[in-house]
Amino acid sequence: MAMKTREELQKAGEKVLTLTRTELYLSLPFMAPALDRLAWTMDLSTLTFGTDAEAIRYNPIALCRTWVDDPRYVSRAFLHMLFHCLFLHMYHIDDHEDRVLWDLASDMAVEAVIDSLKGCPAVEWTLTDLRAAWYEKLRNECGVLTAERIYRCLAADPPDPLTEEKLRAEFTVCDHAFWDEMNKEKPADPPPEGGAGPDYEKSWDEAASRLMSELDSFGREGGTETGNLRRILAVGQRRRLTYGDFLRRYAVVREEARVDLDSFDYGFYNYGMTLYGNMPLIEENEYRESRKVEQLVIAVDTSASCQKTLVSRFLSETAAVIASRETFFHHVDLRIIECDDRIQKELVIRSPEEMERYLDAFEVHGGFGTDFRPVFDYVAGLRARGNLKNLRGLLYFTDGFGRFPVQPTDYETVFIFLKDDLFDLRKAPKWAVTLTIDDDTDGRLILNAGR
Repeated sequence: MAMKTREELQKAGEKVLTLTRTELYLSLPFMAPALDRLAWTMDLSTLTFGTDAEAIRYNPIALCRTWVDDPRYVSRAFLHMLFHCLFLHMYHIDDHEDRVLWDLASDMAVEAVIDSLKGCPAVEWTLTDLRAAWYEKLRNECGVLTAERIYRCLAADPPDPLTEEKLRAEFTVCDHAFWDEMNKEKPADPPPEGGAGPDYEKSWDEAASRLMSELDSFGREGGTETGNLRRILAVGQRRRLTYGDFLRRYAVVREEARVDLDSFDYGFYNYGMTLYGNMPLIEENEYRESRKVEQLVIAVDTSASCQKTLVSRFLSETAAVIASRETFFHHVDLRIIECDDRIQKELVIRSPEEMERYLDAFEVHGGFGTDFRPVFDYVAGLRARGNLKNLRGLLYFTDGFGRFPVQPTDYETVFIFLKDDLFDLRKAPKWAVTLTIDDDTDGRLILNAGR
């Protein structure tokens, strides 16, 4: 390269990363807020590039050469490092005994997500035979390909040294040495411009939560399929959530009839009426964009092993969330299905008032064994007839003892289990989100990651 000065090297590296981020903006618009969180800085201590959750730290010569050879590789590397941050991989090194294996598992997890993004020319390429074979193997063994699950699979059945070497060559993209430096003491300098802020772990966790809510609205924009990203984010979220906060994940953006008094100017209004007789110059804004839940299915296990008091509690909190009007639209399509080994009752809730009337007259219908499959067959029939076109998710409240469906759904399925040590959560479908329900000190229902 003809570049000689440090300033020239830095300028070239920044240009490459700026062009790369712009390309990703255009290909993956739903990821724009997350892309903005990762700054970059030149760092000649690395031979390639990596991230410390504050910034991409890059060797400009390696970066520019890679970009000249294949711009898609740099785009994939940018996403690779971003997903490490969003999945908090660098913060869970100490949770795993074999650090080298954790590095490989986390790299395989983020590459699997990138490879699942379809219709995105910036990062899409043909899978190698090695990748395709290992993705199939791991999905069969551990379901959703999170780093934690891949790590457990590799630890339980370690690949031979030659295969492990091939896997590292195939999936290693960035320099993880910066992860080790994160735990060292640092001066309290302000973060780089555009960075994630001083509490990076919390900030990235919030960014992952926000991205999860964005995916339904923008995930297919421009013909892009979001693959397994949303499901992996859901499994990877480690925070305890209130039930109401969890429901907001299924929100969509829609205009809602609502007068915006803040934007109404009576002076111009009266001036127009005086000047023209019946034509105000400014009308009040009668619509606002809102992000709320529109369609949702809640299946309630009414088998003999589920207690009526807990079922009633779960439904009462659902009613409270609907009544607040902060999470649901004024007109909703909430379907509550009571079931054991068959559909016992279905109720379509359109308003908070209907929910209240349902609770006042609630009685457990059923009381036999549990089979989860009829609910999924019934929902599939509704969708085939043109109902539930905007279904974001199905929540199944149960004790877990029953026959689970085998086929994954194209909407998010969440099994919410009673906090009961008798049921082994590993028996639940690996493609579904599993949560347990608990109380906090204020008496609210709290959802915890099931596995």
